[in-house]
Amino acid sequence: MKQKLFGLLMVAAAAHVSAQVTDAMIAKDDTNSVLSWGMGTQGQRYSSLDAVNTKTVKNLAPIWSMSFGGEKQRGQESQPLVYKGKMFVTASYSRIFAIDVKTGEKLWKYEHRLPEGIMPCCDVVNRGAALYDNLVIFGTLDAQLVALDQNTGKVVWKEKVDDYAAGYSMSAAPLIAEGLLLTGVSGGEFGVVGRVEARDPKTGKMVWSRPVVEGHMGYLNGKENGISGTTNATWPGETWKTGGAATWLGGTYDAKTGLAYFGTGNPGPWNSHVRKGDNLYSASTVAIDVKTGKIVWHYQGTPNDSWDFDGVNEFITFDMDGKRMGGKADRNGYFYVIDATTGKLQNAFPFVNGITWAKGIDLATGRPNFVPENRPGDPAAAGGDGKKGTSVFASPGFLGGKNQMPMAYSPKNKMFYVPTNEWGMDIWNEPISYKKGGAFLGAGFTIRPLYEDHIGSLRAYDPKTGKMAWEVKNNAPLWGGVLTTGGDLVFWGTPEGYLKAADAKTGKVLWQFQTGSGIVAPPITWTQDGEQYVSVVSGWGGAVPLWGGEVAKKVNLLEQGGSVWTFKLPRK
Repeated sequence: MKQKLFGLLMVAAAAHVSAQVTDAMIAKDDTNSVLSWGMGTQGQRYSSLDAVNTKTVKNLAPIWSMSFGGEKQRGQESQPLVYKGKMFVTASYSRIFAIDVKTGEKLWKYEHRLPEGIMPCCDVVNRGAALYDNLVIFGTLDAQLVALDQNTGKVVWKEKVDDYAAGYSMSAAPLIAEGLLLTGVSGGEFGVVGRVEARDPKTGKMVWSRPVVEGHMGYLNGKENGISGTTNATWPGETWKTGGAATWLGGTYDAKTGLAYFGTGNPGPWNSHVRKGDNLYSASTVAIDVKTGKIVWHYQGTPNDSWDFDGVNEFITFDMDGKRMGGKADRNGYFYVIDATTGKLQNAFPFVNGITWAKGIDLATGRPNFVPENRPGDPAAAGGDGKKGTSVFASPGFLGGKNQMPMAYSPKNKMFYVPTNEWGMDIWNEPISYKKGGAFLGAGFTIRPLYEDHIGSLRAYDPKTGKMAWEVKNNAPLWGGVLTTGGDLVFWGTPEGYLKAADAKTGKVLWQFQTGSGIVAPPITWTQDGEQYVSVVSGWGGAVPLWGGEVAKKVNLLEQGGSVWTFKLPRK
């Protein structure tokens, strides 16, 4: 009897273990689950599923919608995760929900208790979580990491990442790579120091930390692991101490290279005249060895950034001409194709119109060909009043040719699908000094649309030639991400509330559904019991209504919300 009972217990224990999310499962990321932000650690946002395709998508229908409820609406930028019939989705104000994927029933909710003094730059958003073992892990607006039991929603561990009173916060989805939990930090507008950290996902214990501003020390297993770069090599005086370069969008990982790729944000302050030099590693992509926490290579898109162009956009790895490459649509308006192993630039081309700050990218040196007169003027220049530098018109505006909304890559069609925006800005520099927790800009600006008929466009690009295959224009800015599938479809959402699907080869819109609020989040797809599902979070907000100037006025009639919509084909 005891042997039989022991056997049953062992079977139950084995079943429990098999239900846990493992490194092998994350690396494979099969179509029955969505285990990571980016629909796979490479961030391609591609699914081979093809039951919903160019012929059947017209029949795609909603099966449930679940509201986040309450008054805490605002921007909803989260990408859901799906595992074993449960959906895990974060929401504004550092909340997370577990939902039954078949019925939309809420299984549990965790609402992080936030202090009064949080200082999020660009709305109270959260972009998603990570799954590992029996945990779901996400970052909070007061710069903490929280790990919850997937079944109960109870806190398993909680770790403080940094001081929210100094401007630090967390809005990105964590990344699991080689058994480590990789995270960045937000707060570039407050003079923080950007970094990437690796932790044990089961306990939250720090393994390594790598700052992405020159002069700061990295750590591995509690010991010094070398300074990033060389102190004062590209930052004058003590400006590196409040250098910004926040890693606020999170990263991607490629098992073939063993590297994690994180984009870094704008240097602090925006006024570039007080920090002459390239200001590494701001406005860059940094490739980090996951095992050692060392920077293997970097590529800087905007040296001595003066326009808040960041460089934080996702770096998506893919195969081209027998080599592992990475594609990045930078906020500065240029699309970069970079060797994912060495960091050598292979191609660069504009993906928006009317770029004013540079005439192009030198493929030999990798540096932009700046237009000096289109850099905002120095307030301290001779002849000025010292209060305001010369104003210039710059395009794209600081919200970027592409911002937080992730693009997608189809290995089937060998195309990138990029959500773009056409806008510019009047920008000028002002004197600035650092104060803990204070805005660290030193600039003023007004955003303006470039065209009457549209701001946003979804565009398909061939990374090898740089040619645009097609585009679908949109009146309002595009602020949500993209999904592409083996059914030759591209899905994306609009601020006007529509989830749309187009033919991936032609751009012809084949289906759309009104969700009731603006979509600023990326869609996902997976299978449950042999049927293909599509989901997206709906809820207007993010940076545009807060920072958008004349553009914000154009979209001020859009309604806020907070819900998850799920669709599938009707049963035959």
